[in-house]
Amino acid sequence: MQHLSAYEKVQLARHPQRPYFLDYVQFLCTDFIEVHGDRKFGDDPAVVGGFAFFGGKPVCVVGIQKGRDTKQKLYRNFGMPKPEGYRKALRIMKLAEKFRRPILTFIDTPGAYPGIDAEERGQAEAIAFNLREMSTIRVPIVATITGEGGSGGALAIGVGDRVNMLEYSIYSVIAPESCSAILWRDQSHAADAAEALRLTPEDLKKFGLIDEIIPEPEGGAHNDHAAVARHVRAVLEGQLAELSDSNTDRLLERRYDKFRAMGVFAD
Repeated sequence: MQHLSAYEKVQLARHPQRPYFLDYVQFLCTDFIEVHGDRKFGDDPAVVGGFAFFGGKPVCVVGIQKGRDTKQKLYRNFGMPKPEGYRKALRIMKLAEKFRRPILTFIDTPGAYPGIDAEERGQAEAIAFNLREMSTIRVPIVATITGEGGSGGALAIGVGDRVNMLEYSIYSVIAPESCSAILWRDQSHAADAAEALRLTPEDLKKFGLIDEIIPEPEGGAHNDHAAVARHVRAVLEGQLAELSDSNTDRLLERRYDKFRAMGVFAD
């Protein structure tokens, strides 16, 4: 399916039958124990996290969960976290650091929730705080974009030593429709915007923004959840084995350098 346009890949990334975070937990992990609440305001069902075993080893897993039917979509707020969701994610990651558990994050969100209540509770501050704190967490972090990677809402749990994308996922500062509405005053140019945004895994790897593209089954991940989970498992196992051998100070130095280098170009 290499002939697909950027906007067709956007549509695949949003396919309602793609595996979501809890599907990956089911396929990849055992003995998952969920942790709730941010200890400041409440619990955000859009963000799910806790501890589990991956390949027989203890890990921390954090992800953004969408819903499939109307009831679940409303409960999960369509996969758009609020500040308490990001604060819960960081709370769990800090526990992982305390107990020396590597962290696996799974990203699939159109973006952080832009509602008034989220803004009142410090949405931007919560995202910015996560970026700073994740850069200094002293255990390996592997982030995987499994569907939509929308702006700061995705980056807030995406500061990793390795950043992966599924073959038909996207990662962008803005949705193509919103970009089209800004530049052309309507959404009819979303396909043109998608091309210009360079939001596909191929472009992002070329620019050095991600590390690895994980292949999907023929037609996309929605066609075979178990198969795509096997591909994800193979990549994560290899990366965790590599990162676990790193000196902690060197791990942090490389993570810092990795993100500082983004957007820096030389002739």
